[in-house]
Amino acid sequence: MHILVVHNRYSSAQPSGENKVVDQEVELLRAAGHRVEMFERRSDDIAARSLPGKAAVPLLVPWNPAVRTKLAARLRAERPDVVHIHNVFPLLSPAVLAACADTGVTAVATLHNYTQICPPGTLQRDGRPCAECVGSAPLPAVRHGCYRNSRLATVPLAVSLSVNRRRWWSGVERFFCISAAQRDVLVRAGMPPGRLAVKHNFVPEPGARRSGTGEHLLYLGRLAEAKGVRLLMAAWDEIAANGGVGVPLVIAGAGPLAPEVTAWAAGREDVRYAGLYGPEQCREAIARSVAVVAPSTWLEAFGLVVVEAMAAGVPAVAAGHGAFTELVEDGVTGLLHRPGESASLASCLRRITAGPAANRELGRAARRRYEQAFSPAVGLERLVDGYRTAIAGRLESMGGNR
Repeated sequence: MHILVVHNRYSSAQPSGENKVVDQEVELLRAAGHRVEMFERRSDDIAARSLPGKAAVPLLVPWNPAVRTKLAARLRAERPDVVHIHNVFPLLSPAVLAACADTGVTAVATLHNYTQICPPGTLQRDGRPCAECVGSAPLPAVRHGCYRNSRLATVPLAVSLSVNRRRWWSGVERFFCISAAQRDVLVRAGMPPGRLAVKHNFVPEPGARRSGTGEHLLYLGRLAEAKGVRLLMAAWDEIAANGGVGVPLVIAGAGPLAPEVTAWAAGREDVRYAGLYGPEQCREAIARSVAVVAPSTWLEAFGLVVVEAMAAGVPAVAAGHGAFTELVEDGVTGLLHRPGESASLASCLRRITAGPAANRELGRAARRRYEQAFSPAVGLERLVDGYRTAIAGRLESMGGNR
């Protein structure tokens, strides 16, 4: 097949699961003999723009006419079988959908979060679930400044959601939801269920597998409120006050809470803040873990680090909501704590470190789960099947004429 992947790459200054998923899918498809091209923009490039150029970026979020023109020209010249859309914020915009419609090329889109129904895509505000904008005009998001705690920064996202909602729903032949939990939320919010298919992200073989019971607990990800970083710090303080669990906590990542985490970890022997790891460091850190901790307070649409741990034969301690409930079988491949409750998280961390034999069995079960549901072979089959179904659906809707 000939596939054109459309993606606005997130800033390289912070870890991005979406960037990783896009790169891994492209590599997987190419290795299987498919022709894959990229149409992308990079958020890193904004810094090099002139001052007027930077000021114009918010105006392009709802609609970037230059992108429509350039992508349409590319599609006419190359005629791919399918366009696979990932992130379009902030430099691409939903104008990519118009380019696909202009040229009659089938479009599919992976929904990595909830931006179809919530301007910042988190369904969360002030650390708690929020659905004020779901099914209505996203004025509450602007009023609360849900994106970066700024009303001004939230406006372009809210405008884009309002004016492009129906364009998304009609212009994409098939949406790939990355968990059943995410699909359920989107269907309840009014998205067309016939266009929503569940396609879990896959994870490549890590190359490094755990050989013993591990030497640390690991948090690996963005240092942000929604990821449960403050909840983890509170739970760890409770554990430390009662004598610890015998292994340190390693926190690796970057984000807005980095200064707070740095100050909290300073001078402690039971905590190490490692900063931002590269890919190989991530794999090695996971393989040396007693467990990976994913205490997100928002409804994660997937949970890439949990599956990366499974691939390495490492169990996870995760919040018992969102996609984690279908990724982690409580007591079999890991442990689920009550969302938002530091005492429950602390209890699970004690349990996961208390019995080496039980921990090893959790790790073995996690690896089996990975092989059955999240391996590259499974990921490739689901991806290509999704493309073929979308292409067939579009041909059928056009009466058999492409």
